[in-house]
This record gives sequence, structure tokens and C-alpha cells, in this order.
Amino acid sequence: MSTYADDPRFPGPDPYAPLKDLPSFTLNSTDLIDGAELAQAQCAPASISPQLSWSDLPEGTKSLAVTCFDPDAPTASGFWHWAAFNIPVSVTELSTGAGSDESLGGIEGVITLAGDAGVHSYYGANPPAGHTPHRYLFAVHAVDVEKLDIDQTATATVLGFNLHFHSLGRAILWGWYETK
Repeated sequence: MSTYADDPRFPGPDPYAPLKDLPSFTLNSTDLIDGAELAQAQCAPASISPQLSWSDLPEGTKSLAVTCFDPDAPTASGFWHWAAFNIPVSVTELSTGAGSDESLGGIEGVITLAGDAGVHSYYGANPPAGHTPHRYLFAVHAVDVEKLDIDQTATATVLGFNLHFHSLGRAILWGWYETK
């Protein structure tokens, strides 16, 4: 099976290629099959975030961030569907639908930024009808500080910039979707 970075069906670049190469860790989901078409639940209008669980974090991990990015959106900058950070390292799972709540289901200290849809929650796959299939990269980032000092009005791009300097590892599960 091809990876998200080398599948010829998708027009966008590998958004992680220009960033520093980081070790991966175990990332699983009961709702996503890596590289498969997303379920309708993960698409708009339902916008139910998938269950994610992780383990084997890099040594020194002090917090986590979760993002979902579509590099195939017909823009020069892709489209952010989800951006949450300051998740305590003691958290090892987000349940199905946790992304519909800014606190990811009641996790103290978490900040969920507004994605490109303008909502402080997970926004499901919603590529334009007739465009190519789009990839949705669900990434969990192992962070070297307990709290990233990012204002809750910042953009997901600002989070990505900070993650470049504070990530010790990154694990990605991806799916795709196409609106016919």
C-alpha cells in the first residue's frame, strides 16, 4: 500500500517533507484504517472525530498535540481541520467524538484552536465536489514542554510553527475522501 506521501491520486505535497524528520511512535484508531476511505462519520456535516490512541512516546515527552490537515485543498496552504494542544502526557487516548468539544471531552488545560472552517472543534472531511480525492492526515505530536504558550485565538499554522521547534516525535494515520 502506498503512503500518504507517495500516492499518485492526490495533488498536494507531503506537508511534513520540509519539516525535520522525527521518530514515530505507535498510533492506532478503532475508527480509521490507515490509507483507507474515511467513514461518513468523519466527514462533514457529521464531523465526528475518530478515536485515537498512542503509546511508546519518545523519552522527554511532556505533552501532546493532535492535528488533522488536508494538503490537497485547492488553496496555496491546504486546510486545517483540527488543532488541539497542551494535552497532558498522561492522556493516552481520545475517544470517538472527543473533538466536538474544545476540551476534548473534559481534559483540563487543553486548547483547541479554530481550524480553517472557523470552529474550535474537529471539522470533518469536506472536499469540493468534483475535485480530486483529498487526504486527511491525523497526526499526534509528542511535545517537549508541558504547555505551549500559544493564544487560543491563534491559527493552526501558528501551532504548526511552534510544533516544529518543540516536537520530539510524530505519528500519523491518514484517510481520504472524495465528494462526487
